Amino acid sequence: MQSKLIRSIVYWVILSPLVVVILFPFGVMFVTAVRPRDELFVFPPTWWFSEFRWGNFAEMWVKTSFGQALLNSVYVSVMSTLLALALSIPAAYALSRYRFPGKGAYRTFLLMTQMMSPIVLVLGLFRLMVALGMVNNLNSLVLTYAAFNMAFTIWMLQSYFNTIPRDLEEAAWIDGATHFSSLIRIFLPLAVPAMAVTGIFSFINAWNEFVLALTMIRSSDDFTLPVQIYSQVAGRYQVEWHHVMAGTVLATVPVAIVFSWLQKYLIRGMALGAVK
Repeated sequence: MQSKLIRSIVYWVILSPLVVVILFPFGVMFVTAVRPRDELFVFPPTWWFSEFRWGNFAEMWVKTSFGQALLNSVYVSVMSTLLALALSIPAAYALSRYRFPGKGAYRTFLLMTQMMSPIVLVLGLFRLMVALGMVNNLNSLVLTYAAFNMAFTIWMLQSYFNTIPRDLEEAAWIDGATHFSSLIRIFLPLAVPAMAVTGIFSFINAWNEFVLALTMIRSSDDFTLPVQIYSQVAGRYQVEWHHVMAGTVLATVPVAIVFSWLQKYLIRGMALGAVK
């Protein structure tokens, strides 16, 4: 017991600089969000201020149309995640359970697409959405984010599906279940941790994406949170930094909630998916 305690203390001492580096930007963000406006640019900089201005959040919400941007981001992130999972599960299942011509080439193609940055394809994607009449439409982001997330979700799900014993499905087939019913009733419940892991990463990728949202969406009523926060800085003669930071703090809350809610599945999925 004492040796475990000593090891834990040593690990925390070693990791403490990394913890400070990670938490420091969040500390600056929160302090700026609740600081009075006339104390933002004091010199020398200090962590202390005269009062907590929680009203900064209410002012920001009204002045920046934050509520509409929040709803837009929730819609785009949730729908693109669900679409990516719905399309990736059959593909990952086929890669895990069946042999077919071009299987190796398809896996290589998936790996290559993960190496490609979305910014390289912005022009082509924009012209495609123009042809489809979907510019300034949130569904264009849903389709685009789902397409970019599918390579990762298929790769992750296929690796996890390989760890599920085939005997369970074969037993269901003997009992009269079809391939589809065995997939829905037996296979997918066992794959909940893997789907949670891929869902978390897909949601976060869609929630934080900026370049495609800035390119596809032109109306301020359809801005997602990253673009809405950016619009409070770009082209402004005077930037209300307390509002910008208040918006940034609130933008991190949904991701933190989703991550905390699915944390047990995240740990379980990553652990089980790493073992064959």
